[in-house]
Amino acid sequence: MKLKQKPFIFDGAMGTYYASIALKPLSKCEVANLEDPHTILNIHKAYIDAGCHAIKTNTFGANKVCLEADFNKVKAVIRAGWHIAQEAAAGTDVLVFADIGPIPRFEEGDQFDDYQKVVDVFLELGAKHFIFETFSEEAVLIELAEYIKHKSPDAFILTSFAVSPEGFTRLGISGERLAEKMSASSLIDAVGFNCFSGPSHLLEYIKTLKAKDKALSIMPNSGYPTMINNRVFYDNTKAYFATQILEMVKRGVAFVGGCCGTTPEYIREIKNKLQSLTSYLVDAEEQSIRHQVKFAGAKNILLEKIDAGKKIIAVELDPPVNTEIDFFMESAKTLKEQGVDAITIADCPIARARVDSSLLACKLKRELDITTIPHMTCRDRNINATKALLLGLNIEGVNNVLVVTGDPIPQPQRDEIKGMFQFNSGVLANYITSLNETTFSSPFNICGALNLNARNFNAQLRHAKKKIENGVTTFLTQPILTQEAFENLKRAKEELPAKILGGIIPVVSYKNACFMNNEIAGINVSEKIMALYKDISKEAAARLAVQISKSIAGAIYPYVDGYYVIMPFKRIDIISEIIEGLSDIEAHEIDAGQEAAIRYF
Repeated sequence: MKLKQKPFIFDGAMGTYYASIALKPLSKCEVANLEDPHTILNIHKAYIDAGCHAIKTNTFGANKVCLEADFNKVKAVIRAGWHIAQEAAAGTDVLVFADIGPIPRFEEGDQFDDYQKVVDVFLELGAKHFIFETFSEEAVLIELAEYIKHKSPDAFILTSFAVSPEGFTRLGISGERLAEKMSASSLIDAVGFNCFSGPSHLLEYIKTLKAKDKALSIMPNSGYPTMINNRVFYDNTKAYFATQILEMVKRGVAFVGGCCGTTPEYIREIKNKLQSLTSYLVDAEEQSIRHQVKFAGAKNILLEKIDAGKKIIAVELDPPVNTEIDFFMESAKTLKEQGVDAITIADCPIARARVDSSLLACKLKRELDITTIPHMTCRDRNINATKALLLGLNIEGVNNVLVVTGDPIPQPQRDEIKGMFQFNSGVLANYITSLNETTFSSPFNICGALNLNARNFNAQLRHAKKKIENGVTTFLTQPILTQEAFENLKRAKEELPAKILGGIIPVVSYKNACFMNNEIAGINVSEKIMALYKDISKEAAARLAVQISKSIAGAIYPYVDGYYVIMPFKRIDIISEIIEGLSDIEAHEIDAGQEAAIRYF
């Protein structure tokens, strides 16, 4: 498709407009293609009468997940939506775009087949123009574009992402990075942004974007929504909206239109406003210069020690469940005096509320001048809360963070605690990396978790490599208490271009060993180790815990850049002895403990 009109005007919102005019609006407006087709037809015609050059089929949520239906129902909705749009556009030059929105997913996995089925229905109907809108990530889009172009070489494909005023999607992915990936593909014809933000914010955002090879599309919300009597309303005026669209066009935007809250009157106002446009070009002198963060160049003490060849020691302290902080602070002080390089702090382990790990990290940094690595889960915070927390940490001089998805919420608590998995640990790492490039005065060192006890360690390595691509530089492993974990550590050392801190946890009793083997995901204890703890005293168990931990530390010495020691049951006495042993290993470079450790496996 070549632009016959510059700029090219799309229609506006379907869902919000349908809800405002339908006599009995359906909760899923796509189903109205079957049950209320007359209303949908009138909406399309209203947008055409307003002066748009293209309409989108009423199929944004036409998939099995959104419609909560089998694919036969989905197919019927798509077919009806296509025919209604074609009827509306008949006898005009208005183009019909097959509208495909993101399919919600609740677990990792390839969704290509689900999208392909939707695309196939449109291709069978003769669709030549496709818009993938309101996406939060690029997954499957290039692959789908390749599939469409193979079936229909002259097809036109527009991909559009929903970004916040700060330029990030709900998954924490940079809109600019997504646009660059789409622009770099010969299979994508246009790229842009829609929804999530109002016109003024998207206008300011595109000023920061570097020049693109592809035509740019912008379809904002009318503004920001308000709720009145359980219905959503958008307050911005059509005149203001159209003025902002005009400014976008002056900066080279080729495709314009509206998203949530817009109506045919908004499109009519855009049409009228753009008639005053005398030229269609980008005024280079008016383009805003991209603001680059001036990094303060703060040093990362932890990375400097590793780069200097030191086997660093990081010890994990669990945050307290209440305001009694004395043991935590005293333990941290003791560990610092012993020469520990960093304190890691878990983020509400087992999904139960404890003192916030980031606040404790700042407290340790201020009061004891200890390097800290707060854990940051994806479980309880949305993207705004995550960024706010990272900004606070950065100001406080905390520049190491361990990103983890987080423990699942226990079944009995799921009614009172809602998980907020907007992203997994890899996506969170990518988000922090983007902020490192654009926002923070001192970039974070991003750490990740590596499960050496995973049943499918090949998959674990693939996941780790993806994390590295997203910015992870250092891995903290699960405890090594089996031969299998030891062998997986050696593989990780060979295959991962990252720093590795080997996990060590002292087993303090036979009961403790059984509990870890059966109740804690990611920890396996060898049968030989378990057998050693049977029928021995508490004192003997403590001595054995120190002995085994030191032997394992000696065994893994050649394959790690340091140690990640986890303290069980507030046993600072055992941990202190282990720390002394680790210092001896480092001081004398003893790596001959391998045979001693293997006998425990």
